[in-house]
Amino acid sequence: MPQSKMFRVGYALLLIFLLIWVGTKIDFIFRPLVVLVQTLFAPFLLAGVLYYLFRPVVIFLHKRKVPKILSILLIYGAAIGLITLLVYTVGPILQRQVSSLIENMPGLIDSVRGKIVELQNNKWIDRFQESGEFNPKELSDKVTGYLSSSVSTISTNIANFISIVTNIIVVFVTVPFILYYMLKEGEKAPRQVLSLLPIKQRENGQKILKDMDLALSGYIQGQILVSVVVGLMLYAGYLIIGIEYSLLLALAAMLTNVIPFLGPIIGVIPAIIVAVTDSPVMVVKVLIVMVIAQQIEGNLISPQVMGRTLDIHPLTIISLLLVAGSLGGLLGLILAVPVFAVLKVIVLHTYRLIKLRNLQNYE
Repeated sequence: MPQSKMFRVGYALLLIFLLIWVGTKIDFIFRPLVVLVQTLFAPFLLAGVLYYLFRPVVIFLHKRKVPKILSILLIYGAAIGLITLLVYTVGPILQRQVSSLIENMPGLIDSVRGKIVELQNNKWIDRFQESGEFNPKELSDKVTGYLSSSVSTISTNIANFISIVTNIIVVFVTVPFILYYMLKEGEKAPRQVLSLLPIKQRENGQKILKDMDLALSGYIQGQILVSVVVGLMLYAGYLIIGIEYSLLLALAAMLTNVIPFLGPIIGVIPAIIVAVTDSPVMVVKVLIVMVIAQQIEGNLISPQVMGRTLDIHPLTIISLLLVAGSLGGLLGLILAVPVFAVLKVIVLHTYRLIKLRNLQNYE
């Protein structure tokens, strides 16, 4: 039997795959682990994002001789104050717009259907209909059917909705406690990881962990800051052009903007749908606002905030998003880039260490 290093790696991989396959056949043993991971994933993910946002503040205050626990409590107090301020200032506007959207949803669906029917009667569209390449009636039925089914699904699955709300409440209750211990003892985790390595490899391990930390912190802090700025710019633009549900539409765009490249396109779709029910002029205005906001973000804000934090080619990011979106949906789109950045750091350092070892053996 071959004893080369390549074959030993192959044997190890086959053994791992065999263990995974056996695990899928023994569901009653691994099912609790799956439930555990699913339960803890969301709280720890959200706490991790907040950790990278608040850690610079804790470090800044700690350097000014403020105890770490007091620094964390001050951050929590500021966060509670900011949330309270937003609830009193933005909350009523958001509540009115959500209530108005729910009440006007049937009319919105009918309006979208009417606009598609108008397109069907357009003389330019008739040419496509005659050739059989485009059927507005079929498109109208699909769009309105999808919207109607979505509304009916939301209204009939109240139990599922309550379950989702309960899970969200549990996440938001547990996140502050997880975040507290992350901010208080976060620097201990790298030391514990390094203690598992041989003494000779700890320096290289420290470099890998430091680069991973820099990649994640730079991406998370920059992406969230850029998303907030884009959301504020779109909200101001929507207020200027006078589109309905301006706050809701700006919030949707801000949340989707955390997805690189595809996020801004996804975020503008709800605004275009609302604008279509108003007038073609409003559609043009929405597109102008979107283009202006994206130009400012792409040419002024992102280069200053993000810089070359990840050093990943745009084509690579687009390919990652396409694959991750197919495999993991929305969560895959959000996690694709930071996970790739961490894996890139690990692979580059591993390749560097292999080259150094081969060079030493050659000498």
